[in-house]
Amino acid sequence: MAARVLNVNVGVLGHIDSGKTALARALSTTGSTAAFDRAPQSRARGITLDLGFSCLRTALPPHLGPGPGELQFTLVDCPGHASLIRTIIGGAQIIDLMMLVIDVTKGMQTQSAECLVIGQIACQKMVVVLNKIDLLPEGKKQSAIEKMTKKMQKTLENTKFSGCPIVAVAAKPGGPEAPESETPLGVSELIEVLKSEAYLPSRDPSGHFLMAVDHCFSIKGQGTVMTGTILSGSVSLGDNVEIPALKVTKKVKSMQMFHTPVTYAMQGDRVGVCVTQFDPKLLERGLICTPDSLHTIHAAIISLKKIQYFRGALQTKAKFHITVGHETVMGRVMFFSPAPANINEEIQENVFDFEKDYLYQEEYLSKDSVSSEENKENDQTGEVQLPKQQWALLEFEKPVTCPKLCLVIGSKLDTDIHANTCRLAFHGVLLQGMEDKNYTETFLPKLKVYKQKHKEGQVERVMDDYSVIGRSLFKKETNIQIFVGLKVKLSTGEDGIIDGGFGQSGKFKIRIPDGLKPDTKMMLTAVSKKKSKGGKGDMTKEDENSKNDSAVPVTISLIFKRYVFDTQKKMIQS
Repeated sequence: MAARVLNVNVGVLGHIDSGKTALARALSTTGSTAAFDRAPQSRARGITLDLGFSCLRTALPPHLGPGPGELQFTLVDCPGHASLIRTIIGGAQIIDLMMLVIDVTKGMQTQSAECLVIGQIACQKMVVVLNKIDLLPEGKKQSAIEKMTKKMQKTLENTKFSGCPIVAVAAKPGGPEAPESETPLGVSELIEVLKSEAYLPSRDPSGHFLMAVDHCFSIKGQGTVMTGTILSGSVSLGDNVEIPALKVTKKVKSMQMFHTPVTYAMQGDRVGVCVTQFDPKLLERGLICTPDSLHTIHAAIISLKKIQYFRGALQTKAKFHITVGHETVMGRVMFFSPAPANINEEIQENVFDFEKDYLYQEEYLSKDSVSSEENKENDQTGEVQLPKQQWALLEFEKPVTCPKLCLVIGSKLDTDIHANTCRLAFHGVLLQGMEDKNYTETFLPKLKVYKQKHKEGQVERVMDDYSVIGRSLFKKETNIQIFVGLKVKLSTGEDGIIDGGFGQSGKFKIRIPDGLKPDTKMMLTAVSKKKSKGGKGDMTKEDENSKNDSAVPVTISLIFKRYVFDTQKKMIQS
């Protein structure tokens, strides 16, 4: 019986030029097919453009179980180039343990911060590697390392990686031009730390098979090989797998894990799957799965949280780069939260309830969100009680194929690469995808998101004890007919009902079923008298208004809600 091999995926993330690829090379003993900068422009520029994979095998440490066995670290070398952050986001979904590589001479840089954010979303454990210690002057080396270690500890204090190990190394002493014979410094110590940090990742072979493919090539006479990491489920020889992007199903002919033939692989494994021939250029990266297990969606409802380092508000109707599964597409967002009546209810995780009402928001609500006009209108001024959960409707510019309940990250990747700012805006979970192309007609009307509307006008004059004329509630061109029958309240306390228009200038008649109070009637009669005093000729329109407003006007309040996706645009009052 072969000794068991436990595979742990280690993401090597960090700012460009921090020496990630050199570190992966120094650590690894077996390179996999996608390893070490396979893109020609990448080798020429000395930067990683795509996820590179290689592996390191070592004896299984005692804390991971009895008996002989090997611990295999699959090193996922993620690119540090800012414009390639989408690749990292793709890689982060398959990572168990993260190494954040920091250039000891520079410390935290923009992309190191972004990598840290991605790590917090997608990863449980981290080791910080201070690289390039060979560049520090001999006499000051130790104190410089200690200083940077303290600085990093401070940075990580308020993250989930607080207190994580920090190891100093020189992966390639003398830099890229140095001869290969130069021995790396601190790498064996780093391997020991990795072994002590390794844990049994929770792996589950049940459920649908889903694999993230990051490399594809053909072997003459054998078929096409797709290498990648299994995100869920398992696969065996002879299984049929679907390639959703190409809309084809293929049979598994053979499989390898780091050059060793295998007949079975499961969640967390890094594997090469050979299927019947197709053109590898059609699928450089993407997903393969159990036939019919993924859905292609045009829009989605997600639960989300803002990333604290993102500066600026998250506005409804704004466009973001949305990473879902392994794809990044542009998408427009609309934020909403529980209706005020449900704000304190416990919310079930990873489930969206279509029966409930939700309140539309002009922006994501956070402590620092500035109250915009609409939010003021929605009575969200002053001390806002932040909802326990907020959601967004995402509408994609082109359809995406992804598993249900997958991780979603929204970013502003068009922000200037050199700007010292975090471009990752929010992260969340996809709760409901909309597969129908005509989802705006078939699906959105089921989504009960409403806007709270509050309009104010003034009573112009009394008609009789049971009716008044109002103004300034509607524009001249408004069709008042659609408001007939809606309830209003006067600032003096009476309840009224809009009865219809009055004249052509947007004025309207209000019926007061219980009659006007005597005080109200006196107030309004006083106002009307003031207005009618003096000939019309010797009072300009402005004088008239200012005179009228100096008496205490009686205001009319109209409150209703309207569902955003209601095709009939009905106005609803509770």
